[in-house]
Amino acid sequence: MDLQELRKQIDGIDNELVALLGRRMDTSAEIAKHKKANALPVYDPARERQKLYDLSGKAGEGRGTYISALYSILFELSRADQEQIINPHSQLTDRIQNAVKDTDWLFPERTVIACQGIEGAYSQQAAQKLFSTPSIMYFGNFEGVFSAVDSGMCSYGILPLENSTAGSINQVYDLMMKYPFSIVKSTRLKIDHCLLAKKKVEITDVKEIFSHEQAIAQSSEFIKKLGCKVTVCRNTAEAAEIVSKSPRNDIAALSSRNCSRLYELCRLADSVQDQGNNYTRFICVSKSLAIYPGADKTSLMLTVPHKPGSLYHVLSRLYIHGINLIKLESRPIPNRDFEFMFYFDLETPVYSPCLMRALRELEDFCEEFYYLGSYSEVV
Repeated sequence: MDLQELRKQIDGIDNELVALLGRRMDTSAEIAKHKKANALPVYDPARERQKLYDLSGKAGEGRGTYISALYSILFELSRADQEQIINPHSQLTDRIQNAVKDTDWLFPERTVIACQGIEGAYSQQAAQKLFSTPSIMYFGNFEGVFSAVDSGMCSYGILPLENSTAGSINQVYDLMMKYPFSIVKSTRLKIDHCLLAKKKVEITDVKEIFSHEQAIAQSSEFIKKLGCKVTVCRNTAEAAEIVSKSPRNDIAALSSRNCSRLYELCRLADSVQDQGNNYTRFICVSKSLAIYPGADKTSLMLTVPHKPGSLYHVLSRLYIHGINLIKLESRPIPNRDFEFMFYFDLETPVYSPCLMRALRELEDFCEEFYYLGSYSEVV
């Protein structure tokens, strides 16, 4: 039998499978109606576990794992369809759709923004990239930014979330668990560190470098070559201010080109970061939910039941609905041993029915579920 004849056989088998799958989904829909009428849960783990055991045993030697994988996907599809029948709407999806409808079409230009640091900080540059004429209030730490937004002192807060070289800023992720907020925009800022010192100071004079821990990590090779002492500051702009006000002539700051002008410092070296493609992603947060036009990213935080397969259950729902996962971060939950909060960034338009279905399903499955917002990224 040649290849073409074998392929015809495969085509015939596939046609039978499609017809059988349609019958199976129709029957699953009838089961959903019964579950809805009798207030039964969609997910029946004992039933699925027994089914997988029985079916994999019938598959023949060496094919049991294939059958388990195939039917695990079928179960996910059936559950998704049943949940759509039982819960076509939820408070969360209604809230999102209302926010899409009620949010102004234009992002505000003039408003009060909370930033961590002082004048010249990268957070300030991110704020000016997002808002044309912001009024900026500075706070000593990231929690101060969250608190200012939470109290209503500031309408928005700008926070760094991750760097392409040094990774995630864990303190911000941890504070996300503490404060209610909504992400309304994000942006990526090119980070270009310079070595700044007072006039007439040569690079060979430098014995100590001041900067933020992220900038230090991003410029580790350069610092290693200099062989200087390193002192950590709250941010790179503060490092430049310390150098400008110090009577010492043997110190320098890792900071931005902007800070060299602001604090009247000389650039001893430019672009000292280890990698030229060095970006930090900043988020803009608000206390109230607002979804501006063009929102094509969604962020979530959630916890899952502490048992095997729970995270797979979440990921499979995203796969089934064709939603692209672009970031997954886990952080330990304070005072809870070996339990984690998972942070997801999804790439899909907020207007997609598939996203609404996925949110409804995940909200029901997860132990804790936080919708952090849908937004676009300014480049």
